[in-house]
Amino acid sequence: MRIELEKELSKLKGLKETIEEMRASLDKDALEKQVQELDMKMQEPGFWEDIKYAEEVTKESKFLKSKIERFVTLENRASDIEVLSEMIEEDDDESINEIIDEMRILEKEVESYRIEILLSGEYDKNDVILTLHAGVGGSDANDWTDMLLRMYTRWCEKSGYSVEILDLIQGDEAGIKSVTLRIKGDFAYGYLKAEKGIHRLVRISPFNANGKRQTSFASVEVLPELTKDQDIEIRPDDLRVDTYRASGAGGQHVNKTESAVRITHLPTGIVVQCQSERSQFSNRDSAMAMLKSKLIELKERAHKEKIEDLTGDLKDMGWGSQIRSYVFHPYTMVKDHRTLEETSNLNAVMDGEIDSFINAYLTSEAN
Repeated sequence: MRIELEKELSKLKGLKETIEEMRASLDKDALEKQVQELDMKMQEPGFWEDIKYAEEVTKESKFLKSKIERFVTLENRASDIEVLSEMIEEDDDESINEIIDEMRILEKEVESYRIEILLSGEYDKNDVILTLHAGVGGSDANDWTDMLLRMYTRWCEKSGYSVEILDLIQGDEAGIKSVTLRIKGDFAYGYLKAEKGIHRLVRISPFNANGKRQTSFASVEVLPELTKDQDIEIRPDDLRVDTYRASGAGGQHVNKTESAVRITHLPTGIVVQCQSERSQFSNRDSAMAMLKSKLIELKERAHKEKIEDLTGDLKDMGWGSQIRSYVFHPYTMVKDHRTLEETSNLNAVMDGEIDSFINAYLTSEAN
């Protein structure tokens, strides 16, 4: 038992060094100054007269305080473990077990917080609009897209994020051709941007009578949903708005009312659609949010100064090469081709255990 304790404690020095590095990256003193400034704004006369502004300020203050508190807690826990390990008796197995458990928990939480600190991009804190498209592979590709939908839904559940389906097109025989999700939660975009790209499946096809191995593809598009202060103006003349009857589940209402909305941005040819709500107005709002996110992403990728500078020749991102392969046969393996992170625990990955791939990507991007 003592040997196991020494093994865990040998990691403590490295953990404390990581925490100190995090202090520099976090710039704790600057964060505390920001909190003071926000608290002063909250004490100004008439602060609550503008409810939206007041909510934004209080939310930011709460977020920064939580960020500081998490760092201080990790710092204190590392110090407590060091002190307790020096006081512990040789034969006190119960206390030794407690320290070992605490070390393992602390190690995971330090790594999680270290990754979160890396998420300092302009949109990293935002909610996400995530779209899956079936690629080459027919029914297999549609089924693969459905499997990815389940994988991301399970990851969101485990991460405490909410998921809303904005648009879904079923496959002709199985699976789905495409689906668009709104995923809400702190740093949803910061984490999920690691998933953007082509995902490749290799397996024995359940749709092939000869039992042949099939390779299928699906694309994952990840866009930040803009907040109020990041909003952009789009000229009404640049839009074509069409309404149509929603398809899929929804009862008689779906078939009788043209509540679904499709918006085309004429200069770029970008098309977005939403049919998740009963109200045409709600679907239009969601479709506009999707369009704005696409335009912002396109603007940054094209290095343009204004949305008005975007044209149709910039629209197509192309499929390119896959970022990750999921092999079901003749062996089981998931491998990310950008970071070389891999695992043979395929079932866990398909059940939403993708944090190791996300963390490896974010770490590689920060280096």
